[in-house]
Amino acid sequence: MNHHLDDQGPDGLDSDELALRRMLHDAVQEMEPRDGTLDHLRRAVPVRRARKRQAAVGMAAAALFLGTAVPAVLHVSQAGGSDANPSIAGQASQAQGGTDQGKNPDGGSTGRVGDSSGDTGEQGKGGTADAGQGKESAGGTASSGTGPSASQSSAPVCSADQLGAGPATVAVPDAAGTVYGTFRVQNTSATSCDVGGAVAVTSAAQGAADATKITVVEHASGDAAAGLPDPSLYVTQLALAPGSAYEVKFAWVPSETCPTTGGTGGDSGGSASPSPSPTEQASTTGETTSGTAAQLLPEDGTADGSVNVTYTAEGGSPTSTATVPDACAGTIYRTGVLASS
Repeated sequence: MNHHLDDQGPDGLDSDELALRRMLHDAVQEMEPRDGTLDHLRRAVPVRRARKRQAAVGMAAAALFLGTAVPAVLHVSQAGGSDANPSIAGQASQAQGGTDQGKNPDGGSTGRVGDSSGDTGEQGKGGTADAGQGKESAGGTASSGTGPSASQSSAPVCSADQLGAGPATVAVPDAAGTVYGTFRVQNTSATSCDVGGAVAVTSAAQGAADATKITVVEHASGDAAAGLPDPSLYVTQLALAPGSAYEVKFAWVPSETCPTTGGTGGDSGGSASPSPSPTEQASTTGETTSGTAAQLLPEDGTADGSVNVTYTAEGGSPTSTATVPDACAGTIYRTGVLASS
C-alpha cells in the first residue's frame, strides 16, 4: 500500500481509498428510496428534535428540584421539636420556630356556655312581668367538685318536686337607696338533674306602691345595679347534684319615694287607693274608707308602700318571694341563673 503524498487524489484520498469509494458507489447506485420516504423524514426529524428539547427541559427541571428540595429536607430532618414535619419540605420554616395561631389543645377559650333567655313569667296581682325575655347573655364557667356544673350533662331536667326554694334574702338599702336580694333554689332529691337558664321574675305593688311605675329588666353591664354579678357569669344549663343549689339575684333601684301629705293624719284631698283590693271599692264621691286612709297615710305623713319580688323556677315551681319595704316606684334588675358558691 502506498502512503506517499504523491499518490493522493484531489479530494485528499489515496488510490486505494478512491478505489474503495468507486466500489461502494457501484454497489448502491441502483438502490432507490421507497415511496413516501421523504415525507416520513420531513415529519420524523422535527418530532425527534422536539423530543430532544423536552428531554433537555425535563433534565433541567429535575436538577433544579433536587437543588432546592434536598437542602430543605436536610434542614427539616435536623430541626428539633415535635412540630417538625419532614414530609412537607416546602413548609420547613413552619416546622421550626413557627407560631401556632390556632386554638389551644384544650379546645379554645373557656367560660362561655352560650346564651340565655329570660322568659316572661305570669303576671302577679298589680305587678309587671319580666321585660328581659329572649335577651342573650354570656355563659358561665363550670364549677368543680360535687356542686352545680355548667357543662353539658345527660341528667334529666329538674322537675318541680326535685327543687326546693329557701327563704329569699333582702339586704338593707345602700347609700344610694338600692336594695339587693337573692333567691336560692336547691336540689332536694337524691338524683342529679339539669336546670335551664330561663328566669321568670315578677313584681307586685303593695299599699301606696304604683304598679305602673315598676318594671323588671335583666341586669346588664354598666346599668344602675352595679352590685349584681357580671352577666358573663350567667349559665344556660346547670347540672345540680343532690344538695347543690343555684341562685338568682335582684336589685331594687328606686326612681321615686313614696308619696307624702305634708302633714299628719288623713288625706284632706280624699284620693282613692292606687291598687284597691277586690273587697275594696273606691268611693265615687272621692272619699276613702278610714281603713285605707290609715294604711296609706300614717302619722309621719309618708304613705306606706312595698314591692313583692317573686321568682318562679323554670318548671313552674317552686316560687320564692322577697318584700322590699318603703318602695313605691322603681326598677327591678334581675340576673340570670348563677352557680351557687
